[in-house]
Amino acid sequence: MIRYLWLIPVIPLLAAFCSAFLSKNRWRVSATLAIGGIGISCLLSLAALSASLQLPEGGREVVNFTWLDFSASELGIPQLATSIPRLQLGLVLDPLSASMLVMVTFISTLIFIYSVGYMSHDENPGRFFCFLSLFASAMLGLILSNSLLLLFMCWELVGLASYLLIGFWFHKPQAAAAAKKAFITTRIGDIGFLIGILWLYTETGTLLFYDGGKGCLEQSALTLLVAQTTAGGMAVSTAIALLLFCGAIGKSGQLPLHVWLPDAMEGPTPVSALIHAATMVAAGVFLMARIFPLLDADASGIQGLSPALTTMAWVGSITAVFAALVAVAQNDIKRILAYSTVSQLGYMFLGLATGGVPVGMLHLLTHAFFKALLFLGAGSVIHGCHEEQDIRKMGGLKDLMPQTFRTYAIGMMALSGVPLVFSGFWSKDGILHAAVNWQVSKWPFALGLVGAFLTAFYMTRQMALVFFGVSKQGPCEPLHPSKKRPGGDPHAHPPAAGIHESPPIMTTPLVVLAASTILLTFLATPVWPWIESYLSGHLAHFELKHLFQAGTLAVLLLSTVVVFCGIAAGWALYGASAVGLSRGIDPLQARFPTAHRWLTDKLYFDEVYEAVLGSLLKRFSRLSAAVDEKVIAPIVSLVPLCIQALAWVSRLADEFLVNPGFDTVCTRIVSLGTRLSSLHSGQIQQYLAALAMGVVALGMWLAWISQ
Repeated sequence: MIRYLWLIPVIPLLAAFCSAFLSKNRWRVSATLAIGGIGISCLLSLAALSASLQLPEGGREVVNFTWLDFSASELGIPQLATSIPRLQLGLVLDPLSASMLVMVTFISTLIFIYSVGYMSHDENPGRFFCFLSLFASAMLGLILSNSLLLLFMCWELVGLASYLLIGFWFHKPQAAAAAKKAFITTRIGDIGFLIGILWLYTETGTLLFYDGGKGCLEQSALTLLVAQTTAGGMAVSTAIALLLFCGAIGKSGQLPLHVWLPDAMEGPTPVSALIHAATMVAAGVFLMARIFPLLDADASGIQGLSPALTTMAWVGSITAVFAALVAVAQNDIKRILAYSTVSQLGYMFLGLATGGVPVGMLHLLTHAFFKALLFLGAGSVIHGCHEEQDIRKMGGLKDLMPQTFRTYAIGMMALSGVPLVFSGFWSKDGILHAAVNWQVSKWPFALGLVGAFLTAFYMTRQMALVFFGVSKQGPCEPLHPSKKRPGGDPHAHPPAAGIHESPPIMTTPLVVLAASTILLTFLATPVWPWIESYLSGHLAHFELKHLFQAGTLAVLLLSTVVVFCGIAAGWALYGASAVGLSRGIDPLQARFPTAHRWLTDKLYFDEVYEAVLGSLLKRFSRLSAAVDEKVIAPIVSLVPLCIQALAWVSRLADEFLVNPGFDTVCTRIVSLGTRLSSLHSGQIQQYLAALAMGVVALGMWLAWISQ
């Protein structure tokens, strides 16, 4: 299988390439290419998963190849050939990459199918499917990379594709601004990522993860990195790991680089599902899982734990609570889910730091399914309500959109952590169980419990306002024929349509994702932890006693109580009766107006950045403008004057020095030639007389020498 892995990212890339040359009215061909390409990649990913099951415990298959060879003498750069004889890239197949491949391709296939219905009335769906295929291809290449350099290339392609998709409706100022914000913010983290890559290569001489014992994640390189320290006494391995973590913070929307992720909702809803569930934001968590040996190499921290993992645990736990708090006061249905994603990514980092790769990746995999379900369900609601996204203007959709309601409820309960039958409960509790046993501090565990309560609260609030209560027909009435979805068809929803259920091409993926959310439960419980065992390279065993161990059962019961308290509090404030009594005022806002205003405004992170960084940038730009105007511009204006003066000097030198000198030399040559020409009279007598005189002179000279 290792020889065919390259096809998994290349096939969607070919679909994107072909779609780029199709006209707008052939968008269905683009959709077919996109769905067919990702579908084939999904089948190949399943084959890769099957092949990974045959690997020995802790084993992997690797294929490395030379990308650039500097050792050839014809390059004529001996210094380069000596320092970098060749640059290698590679692909790796192991449980981590195989599980991610299946998740990304399967969910992407469903999102692509869903997009056919959602984008059918857009002006240019073909361009949308082209970008989707590019996005999926870049993410799949990132997953398969056995080289940090190749991973970084695909990482940046993911960033490019996200920029194109978030700003797909570029004629909307909000969408264009959100795309730029996402691109620039993630680049800030990528600066640290790139510095870490360069530093790692400088120290180890390779960027291959695994290379027969010589890779940068293998023991020889890790020992070398731990043995060296920076000027501040930090191990080089920790410093490099933290720089790489900067890239993950940016891509996965952790504090303080989280500000781009909620604004990414300006793109079409399928983009939100793809970014927030299966691809872009998962890339940061996957990167940390891939380089986990580097993160865990240095044991110089508290209780002999890695400082890099300790930092990750605190960042993840604080982000989880912060984003959940902000989600409580949001009113845009997609923005609530966006902050939920930021919060759940914090949980994933907390799980990685305290429980290792299996714990963090289990939540990544389960979250991908129910978060894709929730985003696509939100898209179905928006579609049925004719582009309305404010949950305060919805209500009573339970009976009007029954299929969407049932599937959305499953996603809501999985995200909230309702016990036993929903996979999100088990993956979240695995993180809490790891956090409670973390030796450094119990605060991340406490923050995790607070985040669990808030998650159940804001998701109950959303369900109550959207699907229960009284239907608010006015705000959700069909759009006037003169209005249309951005980039869409003004006749997409005729005035008589009303609120309606989405077509089967949109609801079928919801049903599949809802079923997957429940079925994953059977692979994630402590009784039969198949996914965790597979990721750790061990065989899973069915043992009921694991569920009743003291530590496990206590965390399960505590988590269950916290979740149901959150649901009860949410329903008490936002249930049907409470909504009716609120008279249009948010109950939480009525009780805590100041706190609610702070949360509604996202704790003013954007305003602080604008006031501090924006102010500094404006001052720097004014300084640059002044330097340009007062210093550089005068210097530049002197350049043509200097050139003109040089031209005059050159002309004067030519006329008064070069030309007279040249003329004098020519005149003297002509004069000398004239004199010499007089010797050529043509009279033989003169030639013989001259010859005789020469012979006599030669004879006299020889006689003088002989004497």
